[in-house]
Amino acid sequence: MTLKNTDDRWGAVSQLFHWVIVALILVMAYIGLTMGDLPNGPRKINIYALHKSIGLTILALVVLRVLWRVYAGAPAPVPGTPTWQQRIASVTHFLLYALLFAIPLSGWVLNSSAGYPLQWFKLFNLPAITGRSDGVHEAAEGAHELLFWVLVALVVAHAGAALYHHLFQGDTTLTRMLPGRRKAPTPAPVAAPASSSPTPQDSPDENP
Repeated sequence: MTLKNTDDRWGAVSQLFHWVIVALILVMAYIGLTMGDLPNGPRKINIYALHKSIGLTILALVVLRVLWRVYAGAPAPVPGTPTWQQRIASVTHFLLYALLFAIPLSGWVLNSSAGYPLQWFKLFNLPAITGRSDGVHEAAEGAHELLFWVLVALVVAHAGAALYHHLFQGDTTLTRMLPGRRKAPTPAPVAAPASSSPTPQDSPDENP
């Protein structure tokens, strides 16, 4: 497997970005849906801090992934894919990238407008990107939650489409984003040449 993308397959770097971001989104979804029910205390504060740190990590990885895609390009559409499906896939990918930028940034605004400090895994602080404001905080909170559910819907549609292509279309839409070498096509068997030796039926009768 090559590091860069090829015409028919995502390279190792793109695959790494893809699956690490997927894993982090799943972790973030679980934390985000459960942390509000935690009792107040140090554990809740630490879980919120972890949520923010992972969100910043996703934002940084998405920036790197976009830069890598600009540099390495993208595979051509799978042969035989209808044009309308290609257009839907392009729009879906654009919206996924946009949401992966917008959700962490809305969380950053949400945190800044509440007046809370923002740290990345307790290693360094990041600056506030807006002043403290109850109105901005409320708007950012609503946007953050709405964008998350839009992301969930798009991810489900995206994964469902990949599984449909894999299970029912039998193409490489899914497998070219999976690690490992692509199986080389099996060459067609070569027919054995016909024998030129005479058969018993073709042999002349022996003289008595």
